[in-house]
Amino acid sequence: MAKKSGITNAYETLPKVVKILLQIFLGAFIGGIYRIIRFFETGKVLTLVAGLLTLFTGVGNAIAWVADLVTELLFNRITVLAD
Repeated sequence: MAKKSGITNAYETLPKVVKILLQIFLGAFIGGIYRIIRFFETGKVLTLVAGLLTLFTGVGNAIAWVADLVTELLFNRITVLAD
């Protein structure tokens, strides 16, 4: 796994309840921003593309919101197209 910056590490260390509430209410924006930050950590272009599509398209936003909520519940972190 790539070295985590302070921002993604701070998000991942939040309590699970807080992250679930954030995903429910702000998940569409958090998911896109999280993926863009992960791009700068890992250098994977697919992560950047997924982050931009999540932020700027309605369908990508809805799909990522659901995927991120499910992965937060199951794995306690955003995993789909974020590594």
